[in-house]
Amino acid sequence: MDMNLLFYPPDKNPALIHPLVLAYVGDAIFELFIRQVVISQPNQRPNYLHRTATRYVSAKAQSKALEQWLPLLTEEEQDVVRRGRNAKSGSIPKNADVLEYRHSTAMECLIGYLHYKGEHARLRELLDMLINK
Repeated sequence: MDMNLLFYPPDKNPALIHPLVLAYVGDAIFELFIRQVVISQPNQRPNYLHRTATRYVSAKAQSKALEQWLPLLTEEEQDVVRRGRNAKSGSIPKNADVLEYRHSTAMECLIGYLHYKGEHARLRELLDMLINK
């Protein structure tokens, strides 16, 4: 995937960006990645696309994805995950419990962080694990 279309550099070092801002960007990147994966499959009926994508982008699914990634993360990546998990967003979606939501936010934070650090190969490696189970 050519990430140049998605790259507009932040005004500060990614390590200094608030975790919820990284999660905001990470959410969009993850959603786009999953949509591209789903559209690459033969069945492209809109209802199927939505149902399939939802299996990956729900807070519950993202929380499970983070669990899969945790043993493989570097110390730096683990620190970003901790920052994302501990960030207080003020609201929790009705379809997720607090822990799932925090883990989901942590996963999105890591995605945003890796994107802004320009570590696209690492990001792709982690994302591919989720679709190649």
